[in-house]
Amino acid sequence: MLNVRAAVAALALASSWAWSGAATAQSGPLPSWNDGKVKSAIVEFVGKVTQENGPNFVKPAERIAAFDNDGTLWAEQPVYFQLQFAFDEVKRLAPLHPEWKGKEPYRSIIAGDMKGLAASGEKGLLQIMAATHSGMTTQEFERSVANWLNTARHPTKKRPFTEMVYQPQLELLAYLRANGFKTFIVSGGGVEFMRVFADKVYGIPPEQVVGSSGAVTFRMGPSGKPELFKDAKVEFIDDGPGKPVGINRFIGRRPILAFGNSDGDLQMLQYTAAGDGPRLTLIIHHTDAEREWAYDRKSRIGKLDKALDEGQAKGWTIVDMKSDWKAVFPPER
Repeated sequence: MLNVRAAVAALALASSWAWSGAATAQSGPLPSWNDGKVKSAIVEFVGKVTQENGPNFVKPAERIAAFDNDGTLWAEQPVYFQLQFAFDEVKRLAPLHPEWKGKEPYRSIIAGDMKGLAASGEKGLLQIMAATHSGMTTQEFERSVANWLNTARHPTKKRPFTEMVYQPQLELLAYLRANGFKTFIVSGGGVEFMRVFADKVYGIPPEQVVGSSGAVTFRMGPSGKPELFKDAKVEFIDDGPGKPVGINRFIGRRPILAFGNSDGDLQMLQYTAAGDGPRLTLIIHHTDAEREWAYDRKSRIGKLDKALDEGQAKGWTIVDMKSDWKAVFPPER
């Protein structure tokens, strides 16, 4: 089971659709980024840390780049996608649980009663996460996520969730890897949920995904074969101050580049910025109400308040989605 935050992105000169394995040659790095201070900051940073014998050279093994997922690599409005998965799973599983029809918070989800669901509060969300993320093997959970990703569509954009990724970020991930960086996801989302699609969508393998996790138990299955069973117990929350802890525990190196979009990423950005040598900390500011959504300080999802203040005060690189990105999502296929 995951926390409520988990409940409530080739080549350097390529525009990469990592999930399809396709790459389109471009005339320069980061083609979906507008020329300006932000793009220059990224290219200049990569140039100086990769210049052998230069004063800021960083060995490839130490070129660690950490990216948040929700709101940084793919969209997060109007609801975190993992939570949407949980809602859809309740509806799918409802015929097997007739008792849910009269029991909250399941009744509200089945009936599409969002006010009723909201009334159940954090306790209700935790119940939903327990019902849809535990009581099964890790393989069974992986299959359910994969099946959902293959069929579900975003509630307002009507695109597959794997197409709700940010094209400029796909290019950035590819550009960094082409320059010897190892790219990681460090997210409050569920680690086993993200591992289903991270390699196909972003080119980030499962072992480079750090996220929140529920307890998993080894046992012998009914067939006599060993299996891993997902228990309804929180093991690790990879959000806020948990992000640097997760980086230390699962990566073992402090990133030299970190990219987030909300107050939940603040401690990861602080931890990255505090290291020795060259550092690049970036924040996406969601300012594009026409192509995506515009939100920050008062948002119920992806709130950006304290991190924005600190980023501006300390000179972190603030990415203005509306002005810094030529495109937000990949072209529809």
